Amino acid sequence: MDALAVRVAGTRGRRRRRAATVAVVASFLALAAAVASLLLGAAGLGVGDVLAALAGEGSAKAEFVIVRLRLPRVLAAIIAGTALGLGGALFQTTLRNPLASPDILGVTGGASLAAVGSMLVLGLEGPAVSVAAFAGALVVAALMWGLAWRDGLTGIRFVLVGIGLASIVAGLLGWLITRAAVREASEALVWMVGGIATTGWPELATAGVALAVLLGLTAVFSPRMPLIALSDDSARSLGLDATRARAVAIVLGVALVAVATSLAGPIAFVALVAAPIARALVGHGQAALAASAIVGAAIVLVADLVAQHAFAGIAVPVGIVTGLIGAPYLLWLIARGNRKGSDG
Repeated sequence: MDALAVRVAGTRGRRRRRAATVAVVASFLALAAAVASLLLGAAGLGVGDVLAALAGEGSAKAEFVIVRLRLPRVLAAIIAGTALGLGGALFQTTLRNPLASPDILGVTGGASLAAVGSMLVLGLEGPAVSVAAFAGALVVAALMWGLAWRDGLTGIRFVLVGIGLASIVAGLLGWLITRAAVREASEALVWMVGGIATTGWPELATAGVALAVLLGLTAVFSPRMPLIALSDDSARSLGLDATRARAVAIVLGVALVAVATSLAGPIAFVALVAAPIARALVGHGQAALAASAIVGAAIVLVADLVAQHAFAGIAVPVGIVTGLIGAPYLLWLIARGNRKGSDG
């Protein structure tokens, strides 16, 4: 018994050390990408110029470029990536399905539909669009929950219902855009690709506060996540109401995705790929949630750096780069599932 306890303690210690190492490496990668984003560009600013601008002692040019343009972009990437990575991890862990990503299930699409509709139909802007995006994501999630519920909730049914709702949402988005004026439609299309180039400080403040609250709530809730991954009977035997816990996890995931979408638009596939990368590095459990958030932030920061500087002087929205990363992974995931099905 003592030997078993020693082995268990040793395994837990190794997992903690590995999780800490992964967190440090991912954080360093994110920090390096953030520093590069602040330094690189046509303005020709050096490290001293950047530091002086951040301290409020730089030239007018440096403060405009750093404080008004580059720093908001970096912070938006961190906020959006963190929210998407953690939101995707909550969805995939709760539904026990690697395809259970908010952008595939239509949650991101619901936020986009509500946001675009509020802009094109109601003429809203600023925080009102963010509120609309949050409401749209919640409505789609509630519809998925209601349509997928049959004496309980299974991951595959939830995913299939979500994919169907995502198709409906995509059709409604297309209909809205075709009925809009050319200028408004083009602005909506740019927003729908997902980008952080024009993010302002008021939007950052709102999203930052919302993310901080959601991170705190998720941290309080996270000890239940390993039990949610069990079957309903197993979770119940351990004293957990699995249905209620899954509902809380889904609401937290929806809220995180809505924060990211309202700030940066529907940045594709970050929620899909961040959690699997984190789980491959640190395993399952609470550590995977924190790692997913850090990996998500690193993905968006690196993707935005590529979007700004890798296309022959043409800056593209970050959502295009994440789409190029995530689409092959999605195809591989589907192909692997087909192979397993044919082998079984």
